[in-house]
Amino acid sequence: MERVSIIELPKIVDPRGNLTVAEQMKNVPFDIARVYWTYDIPSGEHRGGHAHRSCEEVIIAVSGSFDVEVYDGNVRQTFHLNHPYQGLYVGTNVWRTLEDFSSGAVCLVLASELFNEDEYIYDYNEFEQIVR
Repeated sequence: MERVSIIELPKIVDPRGNLTVAEQMKNVPFDIARVYWTYDIPSGEHRGGHAHRSCEEVIIAVSGSFDVEVYDGNVRQTFHLNHPYQGLYVGTNVWRTLEDFSSGAVCLVLASELFNEDEYIYDYNEFEQIVR
């Protein structure tokens, strides 16, 4: 799936605690316009359930774990995120659903665009028409 891939972020190991860095246009393939995170997600709930027309994202499990199911209109794949030094790059026109959050999971998202409601594709039938 060419619009989705795992990105390895630098992991700087230190006995005082590890450090990971995400830098735009270096290990994140776009300029970062927005950063947001989700947390305290109740058991059994999911997030996402949409695609973006023009926004690219890198999704990172900074604490705990969760699954990200992606679908580009041809291939459906699930990624288990549980390392804070890995991000899942999700390009445009890819449906994503985040689920199976562990207790205490924190999902950090780096986005290429500011929030714009019109840029989201929430209707799955509309998404399928766009990608076919």
